[in-house]
Amino acid sequence: MAKFEPQAELPVSEQAQIRRDKLSALQAEGRDPFLQTKFDFDANSAEIKENYDAFAGKTVRVAGRLMSKRGQGKVMFCDLQDTAGRIQLFVKIDELGEEEYARFKKNDIGDIVGVEGEVFKTKTEEISVRAKQVTLLSKSLLPLPEKYHGLTDKELRFRQRYVDLMVNPEVKRNFVIRSQFIKFMRNYLDSRNYIEVETPVLNTIAGGAAARPFITHHNTLDIDMFMRIATELPLKRLIIGGMDRVYEIGRIFRNEGMDPKHNPEFTTVELYQAYADFHDMMDIAEGIISGAAKEILGTYNVQWMGEEIDLTPGWRRLTMVDAVKEYVGIDFGAITDDAEAVAAATAKGVELADAAEKTWGNALYACFDQRVEEHLIQPTFITMYPVEVSPLTKRSPEDPRLTERFELFICHSELANAYSELNDPIDQRERFMKQVEQRERGDDETEMLDEDFLNAMEYGMPPTGGMGMGIDRCVMLLTGTDTIREVILFPTMKPVE
Repeated sequence: MAKFEPQAELPVSEQAQIRRDKLSALQAEGRDPFLQTKFDFDANSAEIKENYDAFAGKTVRVAGRLMSKRGQGKVMFCDLQDTAGRIQLFVKIDELGEEEYARFKKNDIGDIVGVEGEVFKTKTEEISVRAKQVTLLSKSLLPLPEKYHGLTDKELRFRQRYVDLMVNPEVKRNFVIRSQFIKFMRNYLDSRNYIEVETPVLNTIAGGAAARPFITHHNTLDIDMFMRIATELPLKRLIIGGMDRVYEIGRIFRNEGMDPKHNPEFTTVELYQAYADFHDMMDIAEGIISGAAKEILGTYNVQWMGEEIDLTPGWRRLTMVDAVKEYVGIDFGAITDDAEAVAAATAKGVELADAAEKTWGNALYACFDQRVEEHLIQPTFITMYPVEVSPLTKRSPEDPRLTERFELFICHSELANAYSELNDPIDQRERFMKQVEQRERGDDETEMLDEDFLNAMEYGMPPTGGMGMGIDRCVMLLTGTDTIREVILFPTMKPVE
């Protein structure tokens, strides 16, 4: 983590007052920095360092934040941090003049300045800007806290991301990669004739996923509304309407717990393609993530959560029945009876949730959820989920207990979820009703009945492949970070009491 030269050892309140006194003095002189409205710069630190031969001896204009000051006599060295990195300033009394040099010495670490000067190398071969003119553009009224040395306090980093970015500019890399990933994904889908759309964030019911929603109130209509837990049902309505390839990148809100992989608001992409199935969605998921790694990082090999991950295309595809047989030792393919399936799971120490019916499908899923996920390190598509946990998915023609669904796991983390979408409105109503019954038994994370969506389905929905992918987790993978808070600029935090 970055380090910087500390301020004088005074209580923060005293340091803050000294800075305010300096500002008052500047304002009294008619030199209020906050009256500056613009500074035209023509170079940044990275451009100068990467192309020194082209810049050497030339006059440039740079702007940024002072991050250190060294020297007390007639020469000072400072580090200027701009959007691209840092560059050294060489400030000499002979160049600025006595009056301006005296003013410059009063500037504090954290102040934002504009500098005009000549590019050169010092005796130690450090590329620098020899300041000819310095303009104070903004006065920093708070010193960088002493505790930010090394910035080991993660809670404080996430609460005050602005200071985190100032002191640890390498943190910005995560968010540059995030932006590049979203750009790559958009280009990938746009090139395949998908249309990007926007659907409502506020809904009269919560649907499209099994999750607990945030509830708000619309004053004019005097009704409760739900912040969306998924974009699935509106996007499917568009498929029904004839928009054959659609996607939406947007914020999702779920009133759930917080841990290294979960934040109450997060970003997903959901996409739907008419006349396609879940196999097509697997190809797209693999293409987006592996392609982004190669383009952004220049390699298919990444490190994540202590594991070496190989994203080279050709990822493993494994049915849930085969996964449970391999890792748990139960062959659900040979079991036909619900009671026998539950007994087999219980014998392995796997218990079904209290609200779950004691069925073959729920027993299979419990075995996978409790015993298999932890083994899935390299990219693996787990396919053919039980119908009980897939209320919006088309049944398998070979086994009606299963659905044409997959989830993508890397480092035992789910990154994508996809279906061959259910397009039978009668079957869909029956599954919704089962979800309603489960909700009445106390499971408030099940689907709500969406009559308008059922009405839309009755007009006819083509066979469709659909997928949701968690952008935050994909960025965690590409940046090698172990907590979602490292890839969300302003993660949800418990208020400080």
